[in-house]
Amino acid sequence: MQHVWILTLAQAFAACGTIILVSFGGIVGTRIAPEPALATLPLSMSILGLAATSLPASLLMQRIGRKRAFIASALIAAIGALLCAYSIAHGYFIGLCFAAFFIGANMAFVHQYRFAAMEFVSERDAGKAVSTVMIGTLAAAIIGPTLGQRASHLGDWQEFTGSFVILSGICIAAAAVLSRLPTDSPSQTPSPMTDAKSSTLASTTAVDQGRSLREILCDRRYRLAVMGGLASYAVMSFIMTATPLSMHVHDGFSSAQTTTVITAHLLGMYLPSLVSPLIVRMLGIRNMMLLGIAANVACVAICAWVGHDFIHYFWALVLLGVGWNLMFVAATTQLGSTYRPEERFRAQGFNDFAVFGCQAAASLLAGTAIETLGWEILNLITLPLLLFVFWMTLTHRPHTRGTSS
Repeated sequence: MQHVWILTLAQAFAACGTIILVSFGGIVGTRIAPEPALATLPLSMSILGLAATSLPASLLMQRIGRKRAFIASALIAAIGALLCAYSIAHGYFIGLCFAAFFIGANMAFVHQYRFAAMEFVSERDAGKAVSTVMIGTLAAAIIGPTLGQRASHLGDWQEFTGSFVILSGICIAAAAVLSRLPTDSPSQTPSPMTDAKSSTLASTTAVDQGRSLREILCDRRYRLAVMGGLASYAVMSFIMTATPLSMHVHDGFSSAQTTTVITAHLLGMYLPSLVSPLIVRMLGIRNMMLLGIAANVACVAICAWVGHDFIHYFWALVLLGVGWNLMFVAATTQLGSTYRPEERFRAQGFNDFAVFGCQAAASLLAGTAIETLGWEILNLITLPLLLFVFWMTLTHRPHTRGTSS
């Protein structure tokens, strides 16, 4: 587990990029965007960067190894954070969007940390490895908004410029931590995930071995894993991206109150990771997925039918975070059991492309949806997708409990 904890620490640093952007990007956007509907575009561009880079990230890791790719992406994110700071200081909206794209591109590599962690443990402990890495994001959820808020008035710059200057240093720290991973070679053959003593993040040279992507997609277990992850991110991103606009711009809550709700949401996303392995083993993947869907539906019910008070936003966003965690951990754990070692980059790359492509679309649509449809309808739009995954999960019969499908 030593290497899993290295990835966890790196995740804690790297995840601050998205969290700081989520916490302050929408507020900055409302100040420098040419149109109110474009306020969430920087955040959407970061998610677009994540989606667009998902497949290239897998191909790059296959060619040069995970460690080198992880370090390079962290350093590029550091440059992107400095460009964000420069753009905020000079009111350069296009520059902010461009920089956010590169911060998002780094997250395509960061999301591969969970797959890398699974390669260091046995299949039985795959869920534990995923949850352990996500604890790093829990730390980022606590530290990121607070650090960003305190650095927001750094120097004589525009508000939140200092937040992204600090973020650049955090990304460099992530690169330093990742340098502690073992060096992997493109010539190495990947060890099976069932080998608990695996100590490398090996890349495969036999890219033509194993099933084709079309054959992998014929596996119903794989499709369920992809759809579970896709729904968890699309619903979360759609609602979460619109929350700062609904709270701060439409309902008049302060930036501090909005940040409190976003922080509570982030804690809801990552705090369950402390007990996710236990939940997987007690309930099984199928029931864990169903519980996550139920939490998301409860969030929609509060947002659409209960009210717009601070307490309503607070608990709805907490439930949204918890629902995301349960669905995402269940989907990722299931995914790890649906492909062979030589198929991993193919299967993982397509999964992340589908998941984060839909997340990008949801985020891009959130700003327009909140302005044209309103908060209640925006939430109700997510129900068909949740019900579809509910049906897929309910009709799927797992062979075993725990980490297998």
